[in-house]
Amino acid sequence: MSDAELVLRSTRVITPEGTRAASVAVSAGKITAVLPYDAPVPEGARLEDLGDDVLLPGLVDTHVHVNDPGRTHWEGFWTATRAAAAGGITTLVDMPLNSLPPTTTAEHLRTKREVAVDKAHIDVGFWGGALPDNVKDLRPLHDAGVFGFKAFLSPSGVDEFPHLDQDGLARSLVEIAGFGGLLIVHAEDPRHLDTAPQQGGPRYADFLASRPRQAEDSAIVSLIARAKRLHARVHVLHLSSSDALPLIAEAKADGVRITVETCPHYLTLTAEEVPDGASEFKCCPPIREAANQDLLWQALADGTVDCVVTDHSPSTADLKTGDFATAWGGISGLQLSLAAVWTEARRRGHGLEDVVRWMSTRTAELVGLDGRKGAIEAGRDADFAVLAPDETFTVDPAALQHRNRVTAYAGRTLYGVVKSTWLRGQRIVADGEFTAPKGELLTRTP
Repeated sequence: MSDAELVLRSTRVITPEGTRAASVAVSAGKITAVLPYDAPVPEGARLEDLGDDVLLPGLVDTHVHVNDPGRTHWEGFWTATRAAAAGGITTLVDMPLNSLPPTTTAEHLRTKREVAVDKAHIDVGFWGGALPDNVKDLRPLHDAGVFGFKAFLSPSGVDEFPHLDQDGLARSLVEIAGFGGLLIVHAEDPRHLDTAPQQGGPRYADFLASRPRQAEDSAIVSLIARAKRLHARVHVLHLSSSDALPLIAEAKADGVRITVETCPHYLTLTAEEVPDGASEFKCCPPIREAANQDLLWQALADGTVDCVVTDHSPSTADLKTGDFATAWGGISGLQLSLAAVWTEARRRGHGLEDVVRWMSTRTAELVGLDGRKGAIEAGRDADFAVLAPDETFTVDPAALQHRNRVTAYAGRTLYGVVKSTWLRGQRIVADGEFTAPKGELLTRTP
């Protein structure tokens, strides 16, 4: 600890070995040691005594739609990364849509990186996209450092990012498996969507019926079969249907290389409470019933579901119409994800160590950043969130950093106030005050 520049001290530090009182030494942006609480502070090092506030590793959100460039009026790197920082997130991985151009070629990736480089308040990585006509572009994107490839098995909602049919899925997965890449999948079967009732209008019950669980279940069955045959690595995005959980558990037991995420809105909001016409609750797949939610929590506890990410998918307020059929589908949750999940987790008897595992450690592992992110231990980046877990706040949309302050959480009282957020040993936000952007653009480690 003699070379430490900074020491953060708390009676509650969440480490891989558990929560304990500790002093965390930092030098050159890295954690150099996790020492006893009363360890002497070296001469010249700055001490930050956090008292009883909890020091936890900065969250890693691997599912964020920044939409920049092209749809920056929906969101952008400046606003998205500020919102993330305000919520204790220190790393995000940006989805290849809904930006223009989408991140589907190495050239498009360069365009996105040029836009993001001076706007990122936190560290930012990128997913590539797998489309019907870009198999030839997948390896160059991989070589350029994307963390994997996003594919839709049903229409994406934007024309420039068409979905893969089963033949297209096979071609992309063969190519990606050939170089050891990761395919992340929006798993809904269009056949089930096409035959479901499509009434439209303001009733949430009608929208829910239009996105049946069978659409998810069928798509996941197909994905598992292909991944097993090719020994390919696949990841199911934003799981909503609890009916798919036994399929996933069986696949994992059989050695299929599959991981699964779910989202704060599926864990904290229920179909029974969505008012008719309130399309700020619309997302695809949809928020389902309370009994379904209980099973998702059980799957998190037993490891069938690996991690929790936001799927932050914003739009302008005018696209959130009162008709669920035509309204943009997406929940804005970057700034509120930690508090939303923690509020429900504590009610169900889970601890902050569980939340850190789901929202930081396992997400860092998903994208191969577990050597740098996701835990408070020597050698990792000094990325932290300081949380007052027993303090509450009521969600006021006007206080959000998102570009468009539409939120399904408006008026909800949540536990967990983020007091400050640190990136590589530098405090980037505290009490609503932000520094200039200090984020780096990340690439996949070979």
